[in-house]
Amino acid sequence: MNANSSEEVSAVAARTLPAPREVLTPRQGGELCGIDVLRVQEVRCCERPTRMAGAPPHVLGVTNQRGVIVPIVDLRCCFGLDAASNTDTVTVVLRIGGRIVGAVVDSVSDVVALLAEQVKPAPEFSGTVHAGHFPGIAMLGEGVRAC
Repeated sequence: MNANSSEEVSAVAARTLPAPREVLTPRQGGELCGIDVLRVQEVRCCERPTRMAGAPPHVLGVTNQRGVIVPIVDLRCCFGLDAASNTDTVTVVLRIGGRIVGAVVDSVSDVVALLAEQVKPAPEFSGTVHAGHFPGIAMLGEGVRAC
């Protein structure tokens, strides 16, 4: 094999290998979860939203962020965890399906790169957690992470 062939094989391999998927890892209760960083617009201090009459319990209200009205959702409530706020509590502003939504989380840890082979399909859930919230589960060292 000549040098050009070797370079061509390397270039093809680089194009076909899946790129790592980067996820922001917020903490909910005692667990880490993952949010695709491409959906994260910003991480903000948790501020008190304006309550909306008749909103479901997991919708804390809305905030005005640079002229955009953003609904704020408490993920702890969505996942059936006790609502609690501390100094690490933040709002992760996400762009999902063309909409901007704020998600209140206990804290934000890090950004982790996941390879495709680390992410497995999520199992079916029952109760308050909808399977659509977790497109996959990733194994990181000893622990399992939803992403």
